[in-house]
Amino acid sequence: MRCCFDASEYTGVPDTEPCARTIDVPAAIRALDALYAASRESEAQSFLEGKRAEAAGIGDWRGELSMLSELLGQYRRSMDAEKGLAAVSDALAIIKAHGMGRTVSGATVLLNAATTMGCFGEDEDALPFFRHVSRVYADNLDPGDYRFAGLYNNMAQSLVAVGDLEGAERMFRAAIAIMEKLPGGQNEIAVTLCSMAEMFDRADPEDPRIADCLEQAWAALDDPALPRDGYYAFMASKCLPVFDRLGFFLYAADLKERIGEIHART
Repeated sequence: MRCCFDASEYTGVPDTEPCARTIDVPAAIRALDALYAASRESEAQSFLEGKRAEAAGIGDWRGELSMLSELLGQYRRSMDAEKGLAAVSDALAIIKAHGMGRTVSGATVLLNAATTMGCFGEDEDALPFFRHVSRVYADNLDPGDYRFAGLYNNMAQSLVAVGDLEGAERMFRAAIAIMEKLPGGQNEIAVTLCSMAEMFDRADPEDPRIADCLEQAWAALDDPALPRDGYYAFMASKCLPVFDRLGFFLYAADLKERIGEIHART
């Protein structure tokens, strides 16, 4: 897909009219979280697709947009580029139609869409969306809000992809600075540090910062206060191949065992 970003297309007058009929979005999110906690991701995707269809069928565009936002994350998990990029187009169309691009909720969906573009190789297209979200967040959120961490992390990945490693490092470090102040942020910090290690390795496999990042990532994942649950398994599974590929085999083996134990319990 090719998106020529024009902020004016997304920032009209927000639609405040309530939908006549709505799905129960909070209940759907609780059910979704339960499926992820039980490592039942294939069921999660079909569940979300069903709820999206239900919302669309009754004209609940807000509910449909919420389900599309969750589906964007799910399609990244399943690496389904065709469905993922189609969902991006559908989400962007709803935001345009209802002028939601200047609201925090609309910008958060745009962030999710940009992240999905980057996941499937559309990084040049994604970067203007990330920058727009940064402006909306700066206008509406506290600088320490956790949503900035997600923005910085995902924007960093697209900056790496287009070769701006210096800009990417700034974004990664800004994300860590926020996550360090949030309770239970070790999982996310570990993933960010692994991403930084891969970035440094890409530029120079002898860079000593690679080992520094991976040691810090392991310390975060090894925190005894961190719950060993389905979310831990999911985040650890992102780190495991990085440890393995970059030669930290003992950490990789330990993570593999932990993930296996979590899956066996669920």
